[in-house]
Amino acid sequence: MNYEEIKRRIAIRSYLASRGIVPCREHGNRGMYLSPLREERTASFSVSYDKNLWHDFGTGEGGSIIDLVARMEGCSEIEAARRLAIGEHGMLVPIHVEALRTNEPTPSRLAILSDRELTHPALLGYLTGRGIDPAIARTYCREVRYTTGGKEYFAIGFRNDAGGWELRNPRFKGSSTPKNITTLDNGSDTAMVFEGFIDFLSYLSLKGNRRQAESNRACANCRGAKEEGEANLSPSIDTAILNSVTNLQKAVPFLARHRVVHAFLDNDDAGRKALARLEESLPSSEMIDQSVFYRDHKDLNDYWQEKRRLASEEKNSLAIPQVPPHERQQQEAEWQCAMSPVKKRGPGHKF
Repeated sequence: MNYEEIKRRIAIRSYLASRGIVPCREHGNRGMYLSPLREERTASFSVSYDKNLWHDFGTGEGGSIIDLVARMEGCSEIEAARRLAIGEHGMLVPIHVEALRTNEPTPSRLAILSDRELTHPALLGYLTGRGIDPAIARTYCREVRYTTGGKEYFAIGFRNDAGGWELRNPRFKGSSTPKNITTLDNGSDTAMVFEGFIDFLSYLSLKGNRRQAESNRACANCRGAKEEGEANLSPSIDTAILNSVTNLQKAVPFLARHRVVHAFLDNDDAGRKALARLEESLPSSEMIDQSVFYRDHKDLNDYWQEKRRLASEEKNSLAIPQVPPHERQQQEAEWQCAMSPVKKRGPGHKF
């Protein structure tokens, strides 16, 4: 059975049902689901029953049953087709085609309107809250205006090699088409690979913060020391940002040129599967799993945020003046005296 036969004969609706995923609502030939690709509270994952296609309005992604299986199970399209063909997800189910309803709403795709320098305070504040140095963010990101569902929005945009955008703001995580990886080629024989651009920016922010601290310690009174807030704006070795683990195979040709590959992937099933696939796909490269250094955290950004929080707490505790023990005892005695209730004299009655 070839690709086209799989796309025609195996219904997305049935595949999702086999995974315990049912629509929140249905309208004509379309069902709206909570996205199986990400966490959400409002259904924005559309399945066209008659066309057997899906579209995630939150990310801008969509496609056939093969694309969906590859996305959900973290495998290549070839492997997804193989699993479907041999019936790993149950019997092949013919697609029931119904006539289109004329009153069915037409889905609105995400469309990019413009991009400009990243300056909006809300976006910079969102990044700062996640530990990203604003100077680093402005180097690699843009402020992107886009429209979806007839409304206009703005977000942090990170461009991929095909011209598409990864989009983030405090309320939205998505992307525009085409989906692809982002690569930075510095001619090095060593490369790093990240799942998403937030982890990539976290790495640069962490590295810049560490260099700043070392510089300050080595030359605290030196006029040549870096000014506070200056960061390392560019990695010295080659870098690949997947922008989704489903893009893993697209990164293999780029990574295969490198003798050593440092993997900064997430500490979850998808991240571990991606690491195993990289090790299998890059037999001539030394693969170094850097996630062991943040094994107690979901990803590199989660680790970096926790590290900053602990450093801030330590800094604040050191800023509190330490009172000598004898002075502290005297202060406590005075405080207790001040807080003791004053006994009022009675009217002179004897008891």
